[in-house]
Amino acid sequence: MRTRKLLALQSLASTLSLAIAIAVAPSLIGCATGRAAQDPQTALRRYAQSVREGDARAAYEWLSDDAKKRMPFNVFERTLKDRPEDLIGMAGALDRPSETREIRATVTTAEGDELGLVYEDGAWHADLSAIDLYSQADPVTSLKSFVRAFDAKRYDVLVRFAPLNHREGLSPEILKAAWEGEQRPEMLELVQALHAQLPTAQAEIVGDRATVAYGQSSAVMLLLEDGAWKIEEF
Repeated sequence: MRTRKLLALQSLASTLSLAIAIAVAPSLIGCATGRAAQDPQTALRRYAQSVREGDARAAYEWLSDDAKKRMPFNVFERTLKDRPEDLIGMAGALDRPSETREIRATVTTAEGDELGLVYEDGAWHADLSAIDLYSQADPVTSLKSFVRAFDAKRYDVLVRFAPLNHREGLSPEILKAAWEGEQRPEMLELVQALHAQLPTAQAEIVGDRATVAYGQSSAVMLLLEDGAWKIEEF
């Protein structure tokens, strides 16, 4: 399964151009017809140049198809005309070199798993999510892994998320019996809430403990143990 996912990721990565998530301007720049750039940085520079020159049509052609659907040309042109300082300010930020700028993409496999790519040194590379689908490297990643394992009914993996002092007597079979039995409605509600929150979730970390809020007033408490973030309390 993992090998197939990696092969699929490599194939998709080779054809992926600028359908990317850019840290400073998510889902903004696209590979427009007749305006293909060799790399994302070139697309950003050309978009920024068109905005600074007040060339709305040229700038608009650098937007992704999704961005164009959400912002018709007449709206974009009016924004550039009425509030040029907003777009020009963003263009200046995009055009300034930064060693910390990180460009990422997400590829969804046929099985529904989301695998990450990062653009480094002029090429796309698979990030850790393509190798370790159940990483516990940080609190939010650990919760995403927990949700992925729950959805896949990987109870052997879910046991890993329990701290050592809660693991005595715990087994995949016990978890399955509980979470597919009387606790299932409660777990489904929890996982649904986490699904909604995790794309924008942030962790508050104090020492070896972390809190990740979700829903209206709920939070998950996590514990760093042996280099892995584990779930202490929902």
